[in-house]
Amino acid sequence: MASVSFVELAPGVLVLRYPTLDVNCTLILGDEVAALVDTLATAGQARDLVDAVRRVTTLPLTAVNTHAHFDHCFGNSVLADANPALSIWGHQSTVEALRHHGALLRRAAYEEALNLAPAIADDVLAATLLAPDRAVQTSSTMDIGHRVIELRHFGRAHTDGDLVVNVPDAAVVIAGDLVEEGAPPSFADSYPLEWPETLTALLALGPEVIVPGHGAVVDPDFVHRQHDELTRLEWLIRDGHADGARVEEVAASAPYGPDAALIAARRGYAELSGRL
Repeated sequence: MASVSFVELAPGVLVLRYPTLDVNCTLILGDEVAALVDTLATAGQARDLVDAVRRVTTLPLTAVNTHAHFDHCFGNSVLADANPALSIWGHQSTVEALRHHGALLRRAAYEEALNLAPAIADDVLAATLLAPDRAVQTSSTMDIGHRVIELRHFGRAHTDGDLVVNVPDAAVVIAGDLVEEGAPPSFADSYPLEWPETLTALLALGPEVIVPGHGAVVDPDFVHRQHDELTRLEWLIRDGHADGARVEEVAASAPYGPDAALIAARRGYAELSGRL
């Protein structure tokens, strides 16, 4: 893999945009510790990430997983091997998924990688999974030395355990896959009826810069537009369910492509039927 590098967004806040799946990892520098948000999908990718981090800082590391999807957390074990005192933070559902459902998670990740990035599928399947050792329920703070980072769970949206990382002194929020740039939101494990409200809470943090899970860094106006699209989708699903419409009819009117919209409609109907 060609060398990948971090780019500074704000003082002491840097982002690395990894080309495979266009995933973002964010490095936040304090006086005593550096926090790394998300650890990529394979051992090789994680080694690239560690090399990139060490070209920026020699500070001890802590890590955060924004959620339990493979492209954001399957590199945990490599990061821990390179940093023996490492703590990893994640939502409780991320901890449980990686600790207790690793085989299921790995198989689902392999199938998704075969579809999205077949060249890494075997490496995804071979990944050694490591669960976070610091669980977050709704909120927590990390003092990394004259800089406080806030970890917030505002509710179900892209998954049941999306963790937002707020860097208040830099007005930067790392959103994970709550925000997507360059592609429609991913609805496979989503809660589309709750997603708009979760984005409203994210925007209430007052960020000037938002790092999405994938793609280019965005501003609040972009997130407001995505919120409006998701709100339109929410009410299409609610109205369709109330009218007894088929999910295919709802998907045909949704603001995203037919495949994504159909998955979202099915998930939304399951929410309204009490199955999620």
